[in-house]
Amino acid sequence: MNRTAAIGNGLQAALMLACGRREGLSLLAVEPAHEMAVARRSFWAVLLCLPAFVALHLLDWAQTGVPRHAATNFGWDLVSYVAGWAGFALLSHTIAARFGRADRWPRFIAIWNWCNVIQYLMLVVAALPSLLGMPDAVAQTAWLVAMGWALWLEWTATRLALDIAPSAAAGMVALDLALGLMLVAMTAGYTMGTG
Repeated sequence: MNRTAAIGNGLQAALMLACGRREGLSLLAVEPAHEMAVARRSFWAVLLCLPAFVALHLLDWAQTGVPRHAATNFGWDLVSYVAGWAGFALLSHTIAARFGRADRWPRFIAIWNWCNVIQYLMLVVAALPSLLGMPDAVAQTAWLVAMGWALWLEWTATRLALDIAPSAAAGMVALDLALGLMLVAMTAGYTMGTG
């Protein structure tokens, strides 16, 4: 499968899961000898999410103002973005092995990567009401719905791909969130020191 087909297949799988169609996961089912190749190709999602990552920063700056050291702050946020993505991939591999699901990890990380694209798009769309000057209640509701849907999507993908209990899947989602929050706090601590 070429790169374009792999990306299309992965995005279709994630979109189907986002719509509650669990058969989306079957689009990533391949022979065991090809699972790691599918997992490796799924990391193209990091680049596909980058425009949404930038858009979220720009939308935030449109609301709060451009920070004094915008380029430095953005650079550190970009480092945090890559570190969080790679860090969770490594942590999830270790945890999957502890759950006795190491053989399922390649398909899990593939769907997790592709679901991130859908999640980033949800967050960009959810940020638009605030940018368009809609009432706070509308903007906050849009953000809460997008966050809830994104968390549900990650939980569903984790539960189905690793075939683990709902509580274990929730723990993995919590780990992903905790890692992200830790990196945001570290980045914020550094950027406050430069401002």
